[in-house]
Amino acid sequence: MNSTAHRPADPLAVFLAGLQAGMIGICWMLAWLGLSAMGQRRGFWTAENLMASVFQGDAAIPRGFGFGTLSGIALYLLIYSLLGAAFALGVRNRFTSLGTVLLGLLFSVGWYWLWFRALGQTVMPLVWLLHAANSTVFGHVIFGVSIARFPAYLPKLDQPAAATPAEERPVPQAPASEAAAEPAPANPDLS
Repeated sequence: MNSTAHRPADPLAVFLAGLQAGMIGICWMLAWLGLSAMGQRRGFWTAENLMASVFQGDAAIPRGFGFGTLSGIALYLLIYSLLGAAFALGVRNRFTSLGTVLLGLLFSVGWYWLWFRALGQTVMPLVWLLHAANSTVFGHVIFGVSIARFPAYLPKLDQPAAATPAEERPVPQAPASEAAAEPAPANPDLS
């Protein structure tokens, strides 16, 4: 049995693995969004501040880290961790690794279009107007690849010890040089 075998995963284990993959994925995505915003001469926390505008309006869009930034980070972590869990529950172990990655990409970019394009105009107009579209789409690609790794966070199978029964174990034999040096046993019938 190989060392990467997984138990047949129950829904709770799959949910938790997806939650973990989503949390790791959104952390990578936010790091990308921060670095790309700096490359565009914007603040590192621009994406989080824009997301915080859902709660606080335009007051949440300072250039740097502010109190409102925390609510933006929390909203990203909550939504995208739950997206990872939903993806894991939907996909489970039904596809190959490559198929899971492709579905993760499709799922995350589809979510981008739904959240930032379709719902963004009505629910969060500042995010819809001010987000950097290309960086955000690539951030969702990073997220999609990350959530496709959810099987790595499933519990591993316990490796049973390979103990063989005593009757199947080979009997140790003396080396040939010792066997030749021993005298032959006396046969009492010959004397």
